Amino acid sequence: MPIEHSDATDLREPVTVALTGASGAQYGLRLIEALVAAEHRVWVMISKAAHLVIATETDEELPARPARLAEVLAERTGAASGQIRCFGREDWMAPVASGSGAPSSMVICPCSTGTLSAVATGASNNLIERAADVALKERRRLIMVPRETPFSAIHLEHMLALTRMGAVILPAAPGFYHQPQRIEDLVDFIVARILNQLGIEHRMMPRWGES
Repeated sequence: MPIEHSDATDLREPVTVALTGASGAQYGLRLIEALVAAEHRVWVMISKAAHLVIATETDEELPARPARLAEVLAERTGAASGQIRCFGREDWMAPVASGSGAPSSMVICPCSTGTLSAVATGASNNLIERAADVALKERRRLIMVPRETPFSAIHLEHMLALTRMGAVILPAAPGFYHQPQRIEDLVDFIVARILNQLGIEHRMMPRWGES
């Protein structure tokens, strides 16, 4: 259901969401929905590979042009006007490209192992990688959601390095103790854990020990 806001001026602080080329596009799309519902501004970046994955794993083909992408995501999620902003892969004037830009927690979901490697080594070849680099250097919250199996020593070493830098590695490995009945329940399990890490209240599922 659309939230009752006429514009984005009274919304909560932005959260940056980047979707990269790993399997698990559903996690990233559901996270955007959840952040909109929680009345946060959402800054979105989608890599070229992620567009292909989304078209493969879902019934959607999202447009590449940022302005049109923002419109489609807003319609999809019921976002308020201006609540979702999308940035191109080389939009170096985006606020996420500099530490002097507006502060924002960042989630890379799903996170490809290529993106994992690039962020761990400070490559900054595109806006997603640069935004993650900014999050690390500014000591902002950075959550990375890899979806790969098995992990090689290279992947594990990069995860350890990023953890030591302050990032949170949150693999897309849903649990089953909540007795999921649908694929959506498994997706929500991971998205709920991301929201917990961000300190955002939600009702997607009870916390452990709650009825």
